[in-house]
Amino acid sequence: MTVEQADVEFVVRVIAQTAVDNEKYFGDLDSVVGDGDFGYSLARGFEIILADWDALDRTDTGTFLQKVAMVITSRIGGTSGPIWGTAFLRAGGVAKKGEALDGAVIVEMLTAAIEGVKARGGAEVGEKTLLDAVVPMRDTIATCVADSADGQAVLDAAAKTARMSAEATSVLQARRGRASYTGERSIGSPDAGAIAVAVIVEQIAEQWRQRATTSP
Repeated sequence: MTVEQADVEFVVRVIAQTAVDNEKYFGDLDSVVGDGDFGYSLARGFEIILADWDALDRTDTGTFLQKVAMVITSRIGGTSGPIWGTAFLRAGGVAKKGEALDGAVIVEMLTAAIEGVKARGGAEVGEKTLLDAVVPMRDTIATCVADSADGQAVLDAAAKTARMSAEATSVLQARRGRASYTGERSIGSPDAGAIAVAVIVEQIAEQWRQRATTSP
């Protein structure tokens, strides 16, 4: 599995567009036990990414991801900005090492992003956050890479795991963020951040497939 900078840019653009397109849906999910601003905050940051797309520094993959991180951190409000920004920043830091972007490096980038999110938000798996979707997804990707699966197979498996893991957060009690204030009332609905991850990865998998069929 080899990944080019153009592939990374494609994925980031899908993430940004999906965040903007699902502003209301993500906000509605968050309003069940949170303050309802998750969808709005995410969309406001990523719409800047889309608006400034052509001006983003593409010197190398790491620089590109770090520039994206700077925009996210400065333009997304609440806790989402620092958390999502840190994820992109840490992933970009791995890419800056200059190694060829293969499956193992992608897994390393995701791992760095996860560790950054944990450090920034103080959360762990099982506390009803986006980590409950991202960490199992990373593990699935690592397994697929070890099995020498192709890119589409990796993304399809990642999307399936992210969706199952996100839905499974319904049984968890929130331990972080505004939702944690609701105590046991947070049980019964999925975490908005985890569902957002699932929706985004599903879109990446689907649009990656469409891209392959339309490429010359």
